Amino acid sequence: MKKRAKRLREEDESLCCCEYVNRHGKRSHVAACCCDCEDLDDICDKFLKRESQKPESLSQVSAVVTDRIRVPWLWGGARKVELSIIPPLVLLPFLLHLAALHFLIGIVVLTALPVLVLWYYYVTHRKKGRTLFFLSLALFSLAYTYYMFVTEVYPRGDISPVQLSVVTLGVILTLVALVHTKREPGVVLPKPDDIHSTVTYYSPLADRDPAANGGRQDVTMTVPNRTGSQEQSGMEANESSQRNWCPVCRAVQPPRAGHCRICGVCVLRLDHHCVWINSCVGQANHRSFLLLLVLFLSTSVYGISLVLRSVCPTQPLLTSLLYCPGVYDQYSTALGFTCAWYSSIVTAGLLHLLVAQVINVSHNVTEREARGARRDRTARSACWGLVVDTGVYSRGFSGNWAEFMAMGDKRSPTDRTDLVALVRADKLEERESE
Repeated sequence: MKKRAKRLREEDESLCCCEYVNRHGKRSHVAACCCDCEDLDDICDKFLKRESQKPESLSQVSAVVTDRIRVPWLWGGARKVELSIIPPLVLLPFLLHLAALHFLIGIVVLTALPVLVLWYYYVTHRKKGRTLFFLSLALFSLAYTYYMFVTEVYPRGDISPVQLSVVTLGVILTLVALVHTKREPGVVLPKPDDIHSTVTYYSPLADRDPAANGGRQDVTMTVPNRTGSQEQSGMEANESSQRNWCPVCRAVQPPRAGHCRICGVCVLRLDHHCVWINSCVGQANHRSFLLLLVLFLSTSVYGISLVLRSVCPTQPLLTSLLYCPGVYDQYSTALGFTCAWYSSIVTAGLLHLLVAQVINVSHNVTEREARGARRDRTARSACWGLVVDTGVYSRGFSGNWAEFMAMGDKRSPTDRTDLVALVRADKLEERESE
């Protein structure tokens, strides 16, 4: 009877496409986005009375606005709109069309745009905040430049249908590789035996930065596990003292694993957190990430060459990007030239990332390990720190690439069984506490 009453109550409380549950747990409607905002009323009232504002007033209003900006959704009520995806959708077309008006304006815009992106990356990376700005910028840049290629460059008649098909195929393969890369980086799953054991945390040394090891701390197991003999549990405790324990994920990290403070999970063979895909790059998706870079760069370079041959046919391909007389005489050619310049800037940045990844794979070093080695000066480095060789995991050039190509999600099915057992154990503890 209780289950039936609960089910009927849930059916009565089902949300329509325009309703949602706000941050206070109350039912609301998208049409009421400008109603009953006590925080905003309080700010306006104090502003009119010339009274000082509370330090947390703006943050409260920002939280209310962020919670109320939603779009109707047919399943599960209205969905919240992430505000960080909006600036690229508005600014990118405006800036590219503005840069096509004159070459001086183009120089200013194409110089300021990367600076603003790098500044925003520095701000978000410093705060370890999760944002969809860079993923939105990457996807919209790819989609918008392809749209300009089809609508502005292809109608000029200098590009054949076969060349258009090759560019289209490259865009599709890039999107497929992006979806595959974002599936899962290889999350470390907790084990019930490790969680239900008593753990002693040791404080870091005084001359060592606690953040240098990714926020991890060394541990020892002080109580034997529930299953197994005293001798075996003592050996496991001694062995576990050599490994790292993540207090956030409540899991023992395997060698080369790390905790990502942005995603909030531990990742097997963590390389780095890539803001352009809004996900970590780890053991399970590192190969697809490298393939994503290769596909994007190949498509971008080929598309840029086609655009330059179309808008600047009298100049050699290598010099047309720097000198193309008469390209600003027509707005359509200037727009195509501006898009080629913007794509070249993005391509140069990702080419640097690809070169760094190839060098790291050749030395069997992750980006996370390379940063730590450069900071602690515990490895050989060359080319201004681009080449880092720790010599710990290296098996030679061919051996390193063979290991990388054979690398994948090596988790055994028992890991997932342990996760299910963990959930059941937590539910059992909740019932006993009740």
